[in-house]
Amino acid sequence: MLKLYNYRLDRAAGFVLTIAIFTGLAFYWLVVFWPQKEQPFPVKIEVAKGTSLVDVAKTLASEEVINDQNSFILATRLMGYEKSIQAGVFSLTDTRSNYYIIHQLVNGSPVLGRVMIPEGLRIEEIAELFHKRLGIDKEKFVLLCHNKRFVRSQLGLDLESLEGFLFPETYYFNEGESEENIITTMIKQYRNLFTDSLKSQAADFGFTELEILTFASIIEGEAIYNSERPGISAVYHNRLQQGMKLQADPTIQYIIEGGPRRLLIKDLKIDSPYNTYLYPGLPPGPINNPGKESILAALNPVESDFLYFVAKGDGYHTFTRTKKDHSKAKRDFQKIRQKYKRERGKKLQ
Repeated sequence: MLKLYNYRLDRAAGFVLTIAIFTGLAFYWLVVFWPQKEQPFPVKIEVAKGTSLVDVAKTLASEEVINDQNSFILATRLMGYEKSIQAGVFSLTDTRSNYYIIHQLVNGSPVLGRVMIPEGLRIEEIAELFHKRLGIDKEKFVLLCHNKRFVRSQLGLDLESLEGFLFPETYYFNEGESEENIITTMIKQYRNLFTDSLKSQAADFGFTELEILTFASIIEGEAIYNSERPGISAVYHNRLQQGMKLQADPTIQYIIEGGPRRLLIKDLKIDSPYNTYLYPGLPPGPINNPGKESILAALNPVESDFLYFVAKGDGYHTFTRTKKDHSKAKRDFQKIRQKYKRERGKKLQ
């Protein structure tokens, strides 16, 4: 009789356990695959670093991706992913249930924004590009680039400013990426180029790393074609060696308001340490962020005795040795400029 009682008790317990398991599975299935509103187009969702699961649910609800926050939160916890949702901007393409939304947030790849930074831009111009493409705080970006504490403690650079060190390159960042991470990545790219070997080359010329970047930024401001960069570099090296003023127009463009524009005689008289028409030697720092070719040109000038160059009107320059030849080259360029002005006037009539 006792055996029969125990048998019935075991069967009842097994039955209850089975019911509990099936109920649990049904509950899991119901919550995890709770239907949500299907979207006709991909929906971009930003998850900032440190965002809680509740805040993620609120964001999804505000974008009308989910219609029930509690089921989404519970489903995420049941799946064991409460701490696994990535930071970044995601393009959700399948929003039919909690399961598919959670899967994309945990295992999907954040949307990467492609940002091409051309050579020769200033900090403010770089900040503007990142702002337009990724929505960063451009004012914060600029302030960080001039923040001595950040530059020294976070980047290990003893500089007043990062002008010249933000390496021009094509970058891929998450939309909503922090300004600090963007700057750090750009400095890392710069360091990949400016190795100890290049530092040694700079020392051979008697230049510091900052001075070479300053030199390279002037070349960047002058040259359009890579083939001319070593020649322009040679002119400036020769002028420095002979104690001549650099008289580099890009350094004037750096200090005038509303540039770049055609320079006036009064511009050349602006009292600034960046005015290489007034002060000898290199200016205090870079005037833009030069690219690889200009940096290498600053360290590898061609062998020549040219001391002057002037634009030819086609992106190239005429290089000369004497002031007399330079004056002639300038007159030739003025003729080209006047001819272009006349032709343009006729087209507008």
